[in-house]
Amino acid sequence: MQTVEKLANDIIVYQDDELYTFTSDSILLSLFAKAKKGEVVADFCAGSGVVGLNFYALNSNLINSVTFFEVQNSLFELCKNSIEQNGLNEKCVAINTKLQDIENKYYGLFSLILCNPPYMKIGHGEENQDEKKAICKSEVLLSLDELCLAISKCLKYGGRTVMCHRADRLVEVICAFKKYNIEPKRLQFVCAKNKQPYLIIIEGVKGGKSGITILENIVN
Repeated sequence: MQTVEKLANDIIVYQDDELYTFTSDSILLSLFAKAKKGEVVADFCAGSGVVGLNFYALNSNLINSVTFFEVQNSLFELCKNSIEQNGLNEKCVAINTKLQDIENKYYGLFSLILCNPPYMKIGHGEENQDEKKAICKSEVLLSLDELCLAISKCLKYGGRTVMCHRADRLVEVICAFKKYNIEPKRLQFVCAKNKQPYLIIIEGVKGGKSGITILENIVN
C-alpha cells in the first residue's frame, strides 16, 4: 500500500510497503552529510528518494541539483512522483539505471554522492525475501566494489561521498574506498543504548589526503 511521509520542511516522499520503505538510517545519512554552496548532488541506490529529498529540504539554498539513480522501476516511479509532487522538477531528476551502466556524461559531474546501499552479502537471507526487497537489502544486483567504482567515476576530483553501511563491514568499506581513490575523512558509529554499533556513516573525498576524524557515537 502506498503512503506519503513528511520529511524536513514539508517535503514529502511516497512509499510503498510492498517495496522498500525507509528507516532511520536514511535520515541519519542525510543529516550527517554537509552541503557546500553550488552543490551538484547524486543519490545512488535512491529507492523512493528519501535521502536526496531530505538532504535537499535541509540545504535547498546551497544545492544546484539532485540526480536520483534507482535500478528498480517501481521505486524509480515513486521517486519521480515525489519529485513532481514537491514541485522540484527544475532542481531534481530521477534516472532508472544500474549503476554499472551509468552513462559517461555523469562521469566527474558530482560534487557530492549520497548512498544508502544494499548492506548484505549474497547468501545472507535474500533467498527468503521478496525479490524487490532482496535487491534493496542484499548485493543481488550491485556489489560494494561495483558501487565504489561507480562513485569514483561520477565524483569530480575533490568531490565527496557519504555512505551508511553495516558496522561489521567497516573494513570492507574503507578498503573499497581506497581502491578507487576515495580517502575516508569522517566516520561516525550508530548504536542502540548500551549496545555495540550496528551502523557506520562515512564520508570520503576523491583524491583526498589521508587522515580521518572519528565523531562521537550516535545513540539511536
